[in-house]
Amino acid sequence: MSVLTQAMSFLHNRMPDCLDKNKRPIILFCLGGSHAYGTNVPESDVDLRGCALNSKEDILGFSNFETYVDSETDTTIYGFNKFIQLLAQCNPNVIENIGVRKEDYIADEIGQELIDNAHMFLSQRAAYTFGGYAFSQLRRLENAIARDKLPQSRKEVHIKNSIDKVITNFNREERTSTPISYHLDVDNAVHPEFDKETFITVNLDRYPVRDLKALINDINNVIRDYENDLHGRNRKKDDYHLNKHAMHLIRLYLMAIDILEQEKIITYREKDHDLLMDIRAGKYQHEDGTFDSAFFDMVNELSKKMDYAKEHTSLPHSPDMKKIEEFTMDVNRRSIS
Repeated sequence: MSVLTQAMSFLHNRMPDCLDKNKRPIILFCLGGSHAYGTNVPESDVDLRGCALNSKEDILGFSNFETYVDSETDTTIYGFNKFIQLLAQCNPNVIENIGVRKEDYIADEIGQELIDNAHMFLSQRAAYTFGGYAFSQLRRLENAIARDKLPQSRKEVHIKNSIDKVITNFNREERTSTPISYHLDVDNAVHPEFDKETFITVNLDRYPVRDLKALINDINNVIRDYENDLHGRNRKKDDYHLNKHAMHLIRLYLMAIDILEQEKIITYREKDHDLLMDIRAGKYQHEDGTFDSAFFDMVNELSKKMDYAKEHTSLPHSPDMKKIEEFTMDVNRRSIS
């Protein structure tokens, strides 16, 4: 089904009152998910993404439209102002919508302006946002393998390594004003139900408590992920999702590198198609559910390449928010009139 056919079906059959064409006209419709990346398989759902202008009441009054989600048709429509905010943040799930192929979107004049001005939203933030998403996918992959296959003492080593990556990522993403100094090790457990346990030594001196809270939440998420009960899981279904996580992890790195090196948003991964589909099909997964070291070598190389690209890109650290604001105000003026 083409994006146009899918969009027209949504418009005719499921258009909600909040997206009335006279109040909040849709300016952009595009494919999302695997069909947008070119990694779809016959059973893949068709995701639809879009952007609608904010109404006069949103802009001048008390109403506030940000997002409409139709779960049954996998459709998400953002309000223009929210869409712009997420583009400026280089949010991977949103910025990919203005990098789709020509045949994968329909747009009016303003929607086309958004796509034509895609470069306005690009910055070094891509390394943090895409890299952060990729890191979360890697952590989910490693956690699933470790908690299902290894004894408790070996799991602790994975927990230690995951926490190490979380703190390194926390410092690198500039989520804290004061990088934390720490040491991690695995030793005989204090808790009687464990053989081994992970310990952390932290040097803190007037450390911002809000930053500390955010870091503790990240560490807590690591431990919670490892302790989730997998009893009764469907191994075949789980492997299918693990391979999808692995594929998207590689895709995220590749898209970030394109943004930093070529200053382009390339959503449809034509050149990487065979590699991504091999990963999705389980080429790098062993019979016991673990992943080949070649896959993790690939991840490490892409992570290094992304870091290098960030250091040598000509993109600014942050986008020109004044220019983005002027564009937003111009569109909103036209919307009101």
